[in-house]
Amino acid sequence: MKDRIIRAAIEEMQDKGVKFSVDELAKRLGISKKTLYQHFPSKVEILDTIIDRIFNEMNEKATSIINDEQLPLLEKIKRVITVLPDHYDIINRNNYEQMKRYYPEQYDKMAAYLENDWELLHGLIERGMQEGVLITMNLSLVMKIVIDAMNSTLDQNFYKQNNITIAEALAGIVDILLYGLIPENKR
Repeated sequence: MKDRIIRAAIEEMQDKGVKFSVDELAKRLGISKKTLYQHFPSKVEILDTIIDRIFNEMNEKATSIINDEQLPLLEKIKRVITVLPDHYDIINRNNYEQMKRYYPEQYDKMAAYLENDWELLHGLIERGMQEGVLITMNLSLVMKIVIDAMNSTLDQNFYKQNNITIAEALAGIVDILLYGLIPENKR
């Protein structure tokens, strides 16, 4: 039942943003609020669970990529940067701003994930520099640029207006970050 509630809450967030009501969620599920509260004591608990699941899923996918012995280091870096959870669409500027206003603790939690949960990628980039796969430069600066670029996908309206999927945006960002804008034959 908990998974069913979370799936329905994600659908509510997709439709209405973070400001969906518990009444609407119970109605979508065809259950009473009392039944819903037996599984989650509050809407905050539901939001916390969704946030944790999204970022845990990303970490699991990234760990799987890193542990894949068949992938070369550069391919691992590219794939880890472009990892998307199944419900990335709810991590958008609108929901992020609604959390900031109405659920500041969940906003802080998501902000911490978006800013600090990059240890796996940090380790890959550091290894890439040590092995000569990437140029050696200030790792903190590289991580700042990568994180800011990846977090630009929170502005999903920009990408929608320009007919760019989030996956395409991430792939393009990775190409620019790793290979620059100058064609290889012009370097």
